[in-house]
Parts: sequence; structure tokens; C-alpha cells
Amino acid sequence: MKDMKKRALLFILLLGVISFFSDFTHEGARSIYGSYLGLIGASALVISFTAGLGEFIGQAMRLITGWIADKTKKYWTMMIVGYAINLLAIPLLGLVGESFWEVAIILILLERVGKAIRAPAKSTLTSFTQPHLGAGKAFAINEALDQLGAFLGPLIVFFILNARGGGSLDNYRYAFLILGIFAIVTLCVLVFARFKYPNPDQFETAKPISKNIKQYKTFIIYMIAIALIAMGFMDFPVIAFHIDQNLLIQSEQIPLLYAMAMGVDAIAALISGYFFDKKGIVTLIYPILLASLAPLFILVVGDTWAIILGIVLWGIGMGAQESILKAVVAKLVPKTHRARGYGIFATVFGLFWFIGSLIIGLLYEFNLVYVALFVIIMEIFGMITLLYLITHINKTKEDKVNV
Repeated sequence: MKDMKKRALLFILLLGVISFFSDFTHEGARSIYGSYLGLIGASALVISFTAGLGEFIGQAMRLITGWIADKTKKYWTMMIVGYAINLLAIPLLGLVGESFWEVAIILILLERVGKAIRAPAKSTLTSFTQPHLGAGKAFAINEALDQLGAFLGPLIVFFILNARGGGSLDNYRYAFLILGIFAIVTLCVLVFARFKYPNPDQFETAKPISKNIKQYKTFIIYMIAIALIAMGFMDFPVIAFHIDQNLLIQSEQIPLLYAMAMGVDAIAALISGYFFDKKGIVTLIYPILLASLAPLFILVVGDTWAIILGIVLWGIGMGAQESILKAVVAKLVPKTHRARGYGIFATVFGLFWFIGSLIIGLLYEFNLVYVALFVIIMEIFGMITLLYLITHINKTKEDKVNV
């Protein structure tokens, strides 16, 4: 058992290294999407629409890719194909000509498609280690390494832009091409992991599938909470566009803000994952509450200190999203159906993120206060639904989620 726990930990760390280089690449690129698209002619509505549509595509497709992963058990194949599409689209952005923002948007959306292919398989492989590490810790370790890459990627982009004289189009292109190097490194580590751990599903023994209708009700309630949380979460490209267009901070410093958010994300993920294994779903309430205040500081107050505080709060929310939200699915859905569970989870999350992004984009054109109010209201309703879910689980005691 001790040897299996050690193997599970090493496996999670290897997945974390893959996540590190992957997020170094696509989060480094993501930190300049808003400024880059604005520079080549896209409007705030187009950027918000693209961010929302990208999340929707990247999440909704997981309903299909999750089903395929469960049926075929070809987790590694789906990860290799998905990561290749996900990451190689980024250096191609460095070849897009001026005023061809439509081509850039297609590549950004294609990057999300790649993530949709590989994400259910990766989450499922991570979840297999929960009998030995705990679901919260397994996802938190992965997320911490993930976000370490997401911290360093934007930081490198920041240094590239500053070293080359600022946020010009040529400098953005150069940054995308440099990030392509880390895309290649990610794929090399992934192939190594495939041969090192050919059958990671052996970490967890399958349990009989419950036909209890109350178990499905628990998952449905959770999906309603996820929908509300996703609707009220503002994507970073909109934040970057707002800061850049209103000259609140120099454009070449925006990746530095994103790097800071990713650093906060990594710390928040570790803390949240630890407390999730101890306290359960209630751990989600606090980071969601804090994250709901981010637009108020960034959009409405708008001073430098308020923007920094808002970015920190936004990072805390991201940390909880990327660790605890997935850990809950691992607790609610049996091993044999888990990739589909992650597919459903991602589809709901992506659909309502898309709807929320459209609403935020439209409200942004009218009044920034409306954006902040919309976010706060959605997150409050999400928290109320989570509290109902906790009450429901405590009352029925039909599963093993520690609440």
C-alpha cells in the first residue's frame, strides 16, 4: 500500500510537470490575448465573445470526448492529440498578419478545442490516485504545478515585451513563437509519461455503480451550482482589455498582473485542496465569495491598488475552480463513468461561462457597475445552491463526500 501511494504521488507529480510546461505555454499566451486582439482590431464585445465562445467550445466538447474516453479507455492517446492541438496553435499566432483578427480568433478557439480533447482524460487519470492521496490533494498538487507554469509563462512574456521595447505587434508575435518552444517540451514529457505509466487506471479499484436516484439528484444540484458560478466569473482577456484601453497600467505590464494571479491561484489551490479533504464542499464557499468582489475593485474603483487587490481575489477564485470543483466530481461519480462526469461538468461550466461572458460583454458597453453587480449576484446564487447541496448530502447520507 505504501509503495502504491509512492507510485501514485510520483504519477501525479509527472502529470504536474506536464501541466507546468503546458500552462507555461498557453497561459503565457492568454496573458496577452486581450491586448493583442485589441491591437489588431477586435472590440471589447468581440474579445468577450471570443473568450466565452472559447470556453464554451473547450468545455462543451468534453461531453463527447469524456464519453469517448470512458468507452475506449484511450486516455493517453486523447491527451497526446489534445495537447498537440492545444499548444501548437499558439506559435501559429505569431504568424498572423495585422488586421487579420479573425484568423487569430480561429487559432485561439482551436487551442480551446485541443484542451477539450485532452481535459477529461487528464482529469480522470488524476482522479484515479484519490484512494492513495485524497481527491483534494491530488487535484491540488496538479493545479499548483499547473499554476506555477501559469505564473512563469506570463512573467517570461512580460520580460520579452519589456526587453524588446513594449507591447508592439511584432513583439507579441515574437512572444508567441518563443512560447512554441515550451509547447514542444510539453509533448516530449507527455510521451515519456505515457511509457512510464501505461496503465494508471490500476491505482483505483472500480466500485459497483449505484442506481440510487438520489445520487443523480446530488450531481444535478451540483451542476446547477456550477452553472451559476461559471456565469458570474469574468475572464481575464476582458480584464486585460479594460486595463489596457483605459491606460490604467502600461500594456506590457499586464502579463505581470496575470503572472501574479496565477501565483495566487497555485497557493489557493493547495490550501483549498487540503481543506477540501478535511472539510468537504463547504471549502468552496469562501474563495467564491472573495472572487465575486474582483470586478468591483478592477472595473469600478480602478485605482492601481484596487486593480492589484482585484487580481488577487480573481486568482483565489481560479485556484478553487481548478482544484476543488474537479475534486467534487471525483467524489460524486464512480470510476467507470468519471470521464463522462467530467464531460458533463465541463459542458455545463462552459455553456454558462459563455452565456455569462456575453452578458458581461454587453453590460460592459453600458455601465461597469452593472458588470460588478451581475457577477456578485450570480456568485451569491451559486453559494446558496452549494449550501443547499451540503444540506441535501448531510440529510440523505447516500455518498461519502465529507461535508
